[in-house]
Amino acid sequence: MSTQTQYTSGLIDPMLAELFAETETMVSRMPSSSLSRRSFLKLTGVAGGGLALAISFSPQGFAQSGTNGGLAQLNAFVRVSPDGKIYIYAVNPEIGQGVKTALPMVIAEELDARWDDVVVEQAPIDRVYGSQSAGGSRSVPSTWDPLRQAGAAARALLVAAAAQRWNVSPASLRTENSAVINANGESLSYGELAAAAANMELPTEIRLKDRSEYRLLGQRITGVDNLDLVTGKPLFGIDQQLPGMLYASYVRSPQFGGVARSANLEAIRQMPGIRDAFILEARGNATQLRSGVAIVGESTWSVIRARRELRVEWDSSSASTLSWSESQAQAQRLAVQQGQEVVVEKGAVDAAFASARATAEGLYTYPYLSHAPLEPQNCTAWYRDGRMEIWAPTQRPDIGSVEAVTGIPAASVTLHQTRVGGGFGRRLINDYVCEAAAIAQRVNAPVKLTWTREEDMQSDHFRPGGFHAMKGAVDARGRLSAWQNHFVTFNFQGRSVAGGTLSASEFPALNLDNVRVTSTALDMGTPCMWWRAPGSNAFAWVIQSFLHELAVAAGRDHRDFLLEVMGERRWLNPGNASSLNTGRAIDVINLATERAGWGAPQPAGRALGLAFHFSHAGYVAQVAEVSVDANRKVTVHRVVVAADVGPIVNLSGAENQVQGCVVDALSTLAGLEITFENGAAQQTNFHNYPLLRMASAPPVIEAHFIQSDYSPTGLGEPAFPPLAPAVCNAIYAATGHRIRTLPFSKEGFSV
Repeated sequence: MSTQTQYTSGLIDPMLAELFAETETMVSRMPSSSLSRRSFLKLTGVAGGGLALAISFSPQGFAQSGTNGGLAQLNAFVRVSPDGKIYIYAVNPEIGQGVKTALPMVIAEELDARWDDVVVEQAPIDRVYGSQSAGGSRSVPSTWDPLRQAGAAARALLVAAAAQRWNVSPASLRTENSAVINANGESLSYGELAAAAANMELPTEIRLKDRSEYRLLGQRITGVDNLDLVTGKPLFGIDQQLPGMLYASYVRSPQFGGVARSANLEAIRQMPGIRDAFILEARGNATQLRSGVAIVGESTWSVIRARRELRVEWDSSSASTLSWSESQAQAQRLAVQQGQEVVVEKGAVDAAFASARATAEGLYTYPYLSHAPLEPQNCTAWYRDGRMEIWAPTQRPDIGSVEAVTGIPAASVTLHQTRVGGGFGRRLINDYVCEAAAIAQRVNAPVKLTWTREEDMQSDHFRPGGFHAMKGAVDARGRLSAWQNHFVTFNFQGRSVAGGTLSASEFPALNLDNVRVTSTALDMGTPCMWWRAPGSNAFAWVIQSFLHELAVAAGRDHRDFLLEVMGERRWLNPGNASSLNTGRAIDVINLATERAGWGAPQPAGRALGLAFHFSHAGYVAQVAEVSVDANRKVTVHRVVVAADVGPIVNLSGAENQVQGCVVDALSTLAGLEITFENGAAQQTNFHNYPLLRMASAPPVIEAHFIQSDYSPTGLGEPAFPPLAPAVCNAIYAATGHRIRTLPFSKEGFSV
């Protein structure tokens, strides 16, 4: 699909698509030791953001073709050793979403490799792989076809080598469990054939498997790093160690845009274990290097101790003055009128309200959020001999930003991808990488920069808050007849922010005849960026909660009301496979409610709540079983999730993603918020940004998948948005209280 198609469908935020485009430009400038000698199959429009992904499938002319160190290189993804071990490169960053296991599974399936023979390695950052990013739940859908072809191409070479040895037609041979088998039942292992296969010409036609032939995909496969994770192997960026390494801290203004004018640098330099302290000027854009003070020392503790004694004079004349309390007051004043910008207006909205049997209206409010990954931002950089070498836990290996900040040409920058200890969109922004690189330019040694938890929270690129003044109507037959939403959102430096825009196709606008959606943007002065399921993470709560309000106003069963809004089975934007397919939506709603026992009597004090959302091309419905005691303590006993994201690659990984989404979304719903006064975030650590504790997590989370015939989509984001409205709708069913403010602790509820 084209980038423009993804914009209009709401599948990818325009800012995210812009970022992907920037990354593709960076990729085109990256060096590749043998790029001109490689054979490429260009797959335009497959990669995220409509980028062209150039992948070397043929070993002919490959820099590592033939045997190298005993390994036969079949293409850019696959190497095979004489003992039968099959080494497969995982191309995209592993941030806990499971792609280091899932993506090699796709290659192994088409290769007909036995999974026990596979050794997965993290691929180097190389332009031969195209854009090696992880964002927007795009890792699986953007690489699905290229990886299948990579596996099939390697299989074709092995078959050709076996056919040559046996002097038979390749068509007479089959493959299974890392071996080629002839009509007589004789077999040759891939290890026996690999050296010859590495020097074969790639056949002109490569056959991809039919899904009915899959043996590996859809199975439960444990994560390839699991043993190393539980035994504490150094996989993450924060684990990096280099000879003679120094350690750094970087202090920024608590107000975005504050400029460091002076500091007690000499006193800091005299402290034990400190090598240097200096001011760096802002360079690049808001996502790169902010003005601040660098402290370099002999240990992480020495620089953290020194930063506590640092005294900086900040020039805040151009800094953010964002105030959440003022934003709330302003939004409440604006809510009673229409927005400044018309997103969509069609039909006779006012007439529908005038003739309505019942109406509902209310102001929904949700706060700013921090990403709060378990691993704080960190990066190791080493500048020597005019070259920069970087080890970074990033979702986007953005060498271009390093060039912009340091002036070092991209061809002289090497970035090593480490495992990422949580991203949620935060590590699509490489400000911490830029800081480490800028500091390393001043230091004659490798330097590891580590943010404290407080820095990570207060210098985040936040999820924006928002306000939705909702009004809806149902007609004499109890059908949804009018929909109105005035969205009060935020801009940064005059531009919209990720999660701060409503699409004209946002559900249920395309399903209804009478719709008015407008927006008004307040300027915040503080950067906001992608946060898990951008936009959808908040919009789903508003839309699905308000649909439930209207179902109640109509005296209708919520499931029946929601299915009626979906209407007949169809694509809402015919010809655009990324638009909402109401049939797929209907199927997951029916599956979730059926498995949850919708309509059956519930245990005393319990109630069910339903929600659906279409996000990142994934269809997910959830039913939450909830009870609320006299003190408004909420217990989520069970969550039933039904999803259609096409064929499941790794069932274990898919279940983990669903469970993680549910827990993360409940944590967000219950108590998370970032508030600002005078441009500074008020929350500093987990004591006042309280993540969900294990005792409050739902004891039962069921994941049910419809294995549809559509191309696979991601799952790390689509399963997040429906949880909050499902729980809030259940709370209403149990108590009669409608929650319109997040987190629900603001309305006296707790978990």
